[in-house]
Amino acid sequence: MRVGLDFRPATGFPNSGIGRQNTALEEAFRAHPDVQLQLFSVAPYEHPIRRIAHCPRWPTPLNGIHRLPERLKFEACFLPEALRDAEVELYLANLNMGLPIGRKPAGLRYVLQLHDLFQLTLSNAHGSKIKAMIYRQTDRLSIGYSVKVADRIWAPSQFTADETVRLFPHARDKVRVLPNLVEGFSAEPADLDTPLPERYWLCVGTREPRKNMPWFVEAWQVARRQFPRTPDLVLVGGPEGLSTAQRECPGLHIVSGISDGQLHQVYRQAERLWHPSYGEGFGLPVVEALGVGTPVAVASGSSLDEVTPAGSPRFSPNDQAALIRLMGMLSSAEAEDPTALKAWASHYGVEAYRRRFNELLEELR
Repeated sequence: MRVGLDFRPATGFPNSGIGRQNTALEEAFRAHPDVQLQLFSVAPYEHPIRRIAHCPRWPTPLNGIHRLPERLKFEACFLPEALRDAEVELYLANLNMGLPIGRKPAGLRYVLQLHDLFQLTLSNAHGSKIKAMIYRQTDRLSIGYSVKVADRIWAPSQFTADETVRLFPHARDKVRVLPNLVEGFSAEPADLDTPLPERYWLCVGTREPRKNMPWFVEAWQVARRQFPRTPDLVLVGGPEGLSTAQRECPGLHIVSGISDGQLHQVYRQAERLWHPSYGEGFGLPVVEALGVGTPVAVASGSSLDEVTPAGSPRFSPNDQAALIRLMGMLSSAEAEDPTALKAWASHYGVEAYRRRFNELLEELR
């Protein structure tokens, strides 16, 4: 089977969640004995990806991959002819959108990897109301088109699969669940330039409003006043959304720009990872934490319910009083068995991922 893979995420933002899943797909395709894989991407002139992938003649800046004019040029003006010339039989896009625009040739099938639909259902960080409105409309058109023309839609969780069917009922028979691959850390733990506190809780990923971070930090501040054993809080990602008073709160440590080895160390030394998001398509930080034996506490109501062990603490993402009480209880809780946590995380490792991937690919042969 001659397979084409949209490789724009791994080209432009390889360390992001979508970029890492793009690479996971590439490796799974290459490991399959009956697949001949070809990559399709965009890049500036002289970028090394041009030596291994089909790319348009025109250059595209790496920070412009998401921009609508660049996407339309690639998907409408380049991709249909490039796929035909490469004699591709199956093409997969994993940007939540991005399937070729135009008439689909006979014998060519499309797969859309749809990570989440929060672009359509929630308010995201776009800098201005006008920009947010434009993105909302263009994303709805782009995602809707890709959902319509896809032969299969692969979602990372049952939550995202159900949301896809809710918003696009006609796609019900096309949706399948392929949980994300979480390989763990390849780099050994490494110390940060600024030492971590002796005891701390951890949050990872802070930018989007749905991460619910200001609300969580406010609850943690109250818990610190009410329960003396409440640990410090480390936020990995940045201070976006936090008030000036919150950013300067004693015991709060904001870190960004750290290496894979340093992130490994941050996860490993944390007493607990908290994930207060009210909207997650998968919940990668939860599985990463469990993979190093760090216990978690998560907000209920989205895919976090699926990726978290049944016995892990859960809380409503809009009941702050209950969260504060839970923080007080967990500030003095006994340590959990890391062996059981790591065993749970292994459900999202390479072996499980490849097994499910091969099942879904077999459907399309």
